[in-house]
Amino acid sequence: MDLVIRDARVIDGTGGASYRADVAVDGGRIAAIVREGDGPRPAARRVLDAAGLALSPGFVDMHAHSDLALLRDPSHEAKAAQGVTLEVIGQDGLSYAPVDDRTLAEVRRQITGWNGGAPGTTDIDFGWRTVGEYLDRLDHGFDGRGIAVNAAYLVPQGTVRMLAVGWEDRPASPDELDRMRRLVAEGLQQGAVGLSSGLTYTPGMYASDAELTELCRVVAAYDGYYCPHHRSYGAGALDAYQEMVTLTQDAGCALHLAHATMNFGVNRGRAPELLALLDRALADGADISLDTYPYLPGCTTLAALLPSWAGEGGPDAILARLRDEESAERIRHAMEVEGADGCHGVPVEWETIEVSGVSDPGLAGCVGKTIARAAAERGEEPFATARRLLVNDRLGTTILQHVGHEENVRAIMKHPVHTGGSDGILRGAKPHPRAYGTFPEYLGKYVRELGVLSLEECVAHLTSRPAARLRLSDRGLVRQGHRADLVLFDPETVSAGSTFEAPRTLPTGIPHVLIDGRFVIEDGLRTDVLAGRSVRRRTTA
Repeated sequence: MDLVIRDARVIDGTGGASYRADVAVDGGRIAAIVREGDGPRPAARRVLDAAGLALSPGFVDMHAHSDLALLRDPSHEAKAAQGVTLEVIGQDGLSYAPVDDRTLAEVRRQITGWNGGAPGTTDIDFGWRTVGEYLDRLDHGFDGRGIAVNAAYLVPQGTVRMLAVGWEDRPASPDELDRMRRLVAEGLQQGAVGLSSGLTYTPGMYASDAELTELCRVVAAYDGYYCPHHRSYGAGALDAYQEMVTLTQDAGCALHLAHATMNFGVNRGRAPELLALLDRALADGADISLDTYPYLPGCTTLAALLPSWAGEGGPDAILARLRDEESAERIRHAMEVEGADGCHGVPVEWETIEVSGVSDPGLAGCVGKTIARAAAERGEEPFATARRLLVNDRLGTTILQHVGHEENVRAIMKHPVHTGGSDGILRGAKPHPRAYGTFPEYLGKYVRELGVLSLEECVAHLTSRPAARLRLSDRGLVRQGHRADLVLFDPETVSAGSTFEAPRTLPTGIPHVLIDGRFVIEDGLRTDVLAGRSVRRRTTA
């Protein structure tokens, strides 16, 4: 054997009681599990004493924005140090494949605030165009050695619509819809695990339910799942959730609800209504799962809060409207008075919008301040400050949105179909701490300190449940024959180091992380191992 992990408290991912055992690893897989007192102890070339530590499957981040970080940063400690061994990227309907040259340039501009990679930057070679080529690029990683952690990919519906229809707010023509069907099918054939949408982000939000249903039929044919950031997490949130349930049921498609929160004042204490809605659908035979992060604020780009009509035509058209006084006043009225669809139908409260990152270093003085505070310091109205940031930063500003409710967070994480997803945006001077802390926050705060979940139950949420959604038959459990993607942590000390004041602080209490039986974290330090690869769904329609 390559390795024996001796005397570990095995939390196997099933949700059942833990047990003490020796776990042997060989050739990247779990070769043997010998429970305490059950027989001869396995021998190996290396023995790791795990007394006092819990051993679990590697954590699966069901909602990640590491699409470029995996190619930019070989260490990727933000996730590896948390015990994440697999990330699902291509989220919120916007990513970098499939594309042509024009679409790639546009999407790079649009989500600079999420990932960097603006046109003109040269830290990444955007040599791919198809989903398969992007996954191949992940496999190659750094000098052919791979990437830090494993990654699965969702075909981004907004990028697909950008490629087939453009930035126009109109129904797709029959030919355009056929092209979108083909693009989604090709992405799934090349290894994507499903389809994502960002239905408060242009141009994906211009799609009708009928259009989305047709694309979900393609996804269902490949046994994938649909992962929508739906049309509202604020006003009308329950209707937006129901819309996704209905259209996926019509399409016969599995549904995974992205960052399934109930935010803004209108939804305080309303999580039980969402869970009742989901329970009715589950009882009716729907295939539904969801993910959340264990924090209250959200995180996105400042440009995402604009009304959808302001985004028609793409980034250059948005900037032109912001520079035009009459158009800018229409935008202000939509955001502050009506409640723009980009801000979930809720009038924006500038005191809840905190700048977390900028693309232009000259604007760094705004980071860590709310729009309201930055405006007061300049003696101007908040919209004037927001408008100036958007124009001068060319839409690259990232924000925290302080709009969550603790009672909703706790209620939703207890649901049987819940999984963990960081929604971690790694860019910016002051990123959301969820990017560096989601998984230890679950284990430290919500298990050990608050007792919202038992340790065994929480581990199941973070391992076997997401693996089941991804149809991965050899991951997510500590079981003989499964891949040796494993985490060793101390249940008594595991804690998220990241805070809103110091968001890039690494967690404590997670001394060892293995991917394919190789140590990516050893004695609390990142090794030089690059064991991550693309995880592709191999299926045919």
